[in-house]
Amino acid sequence: MRPILIAGRPVTTDQAETVTSPWTAAPIAEVALASPADVDSAIAAADGARATTAALPTWRRAAILRAIADGIGKRADELTATIRDEACKPIDLARGEVARARTTFALAAEELDALRGEVIPMDVAPNAERMGGMTRLFPAGPVAAIAPFNFPLNLVAHKVAPAIAAGCPILVKPANKTPLSALLLGEIVTEAGWPAAALSVLHVAIADTAALVTDDRIKVLTFTGSDRVGWALKARAGRKKVLLELGGDAAVIITADVPDWDAMIARLAVGAFAYSGQVCISVQRILVHASVYERFVGDFVAHVEANIHVGAPERPGVLVSALIDDAAADRVAAWTRETVAMGATQVCGGRLDLPTDAGGGRVFAPMVLVDVPATSPLGCNEAFGPVVTIAAYDDLEEAFARVNSSRFGLQAAIFTVRLDQAMRAFEALEVGAVLVNEMPTFRVDHMPYGGVKDSGVGREGPRYAIRDYSEERLLVWPWRG
Repeated sequence: MRPILIAGRPVTTDQAETVTSPWTAAPIAEVALASPADVDSAIAAADGARATTAALPTWRRAAILRAIADGIGKRADELTATIRDEACKPIDLARGEVARARTTFALAAEELDALRGEVIPMDVAPNAERMGGMTRLFPAGPVAAIAPFNFPLNLVAHKVAPAIAAGCPILVKPANKTPLSALLLGEIVTEAGWPAAALSVLHVAIADTAALVTDDRIKVLTFTGSDRVGWALKARAGRKKVLLELGGDAAVIITADVPDWDAMIARLAVGAFAYSGQVCISVQRILVHASVYERFVGDFVAHVEANIHVGAPERPGVLVSALIDDAAADRVAAWTRETVAMGATQVCGGRLDLPTDAGGGRVFAPMVLVDVPATSPLGCNEAFGPVVTIAAYDDLEEAFARVNSSRFGLQAAIFTVRLDQAMRAFEALEVGAVLVNEMPTFRVDHMPYGGVKDSGVGREGPRYAIRDYSEERLLVWPWRG
């Protein structure tokens, strides 16, 4: 049985859960399942460690973060194989995720090196002459981090690294489908010198996670996952800070003139179908100017069919493998059927009839749909599967309005040679980020990442998360002689 981590110690419990491969459906590991009492013990340990982590000097926290980055590098092959097996992430993408996680911790250390308070002049008011003010960040307290399956290492890193940088104990609840990567990271964090009591990695049944959300000893709740679950958690979280990185249906606007047609096609195909579309910023909606619409559909489909490879996650070059489980596959299939029944046309792709030990029922060839009704399942929901929709538009303002009609607002993109169109998109689109001549699936780990509307609240990226895990305190003093 694979132990969980409670206050930095490996713990086996009376119950276990089997982690299975989405590709072969075979067991990978038995993982100890935390009880409500185990969760309470972890919270108590984190609360007790507050003073210890808050007292760690900046240089020490930075050194721990760099040691974690080095530890990830030393165990990169093991982490890569774990992500490949438990998440069914194609090997090239899994390797990239490990590299990104290493960068995330290194970036957090660099942000600590550059972190500064602020000097505030008090004498803007007559009664505050010859007085000074300064601010400093103090750790908010224990952080509960609930992570998703699709980036089982790097999205945990995006919660753990800023918590360490801020001086906050952290409790991680990884996705039940993919706990192994987070448990490996927990070992690396403990070995790097982070206080043992200040880290727990809890594989726990969803029904037993309530305390992570409601317990007042937790001061920050950070959640990545579906919008339905995220907003429900926020409603139950009480006075604690809540950060939500939720879903998206990333839209792309293609104008009549683009700088490099073939490069754009290739990037959008990757953005739509990498990791079978199980990415919050996966390209889902492509809006194409009517003058180039037919050309785009033909070229895009031809490129996808020739260059987006489907297969086992261990094969180099594969971009699309099995979805995470049968429920996800059945949902994608059902939404596609319903959307077609409402009038859409499926141009290519579909569910593949494969044996159980080859992703049976969980693998789809990349799907492209046109004429998708806005009220259909794929017209108003996050697909989170290997599906992209394409539609024509005549006027750029119409395209902006169609992007903004979504309840999501994570990232969007525009392809254009005109600066005024790019700046108008930046001004008009109701999203967390606008990409110009790049797929909206693009992310670098230091950037402020997050959305608006049903896509969440708060921003990831070490600099921004460190502040969210901290409280700003002001010191005011007189210096009258």
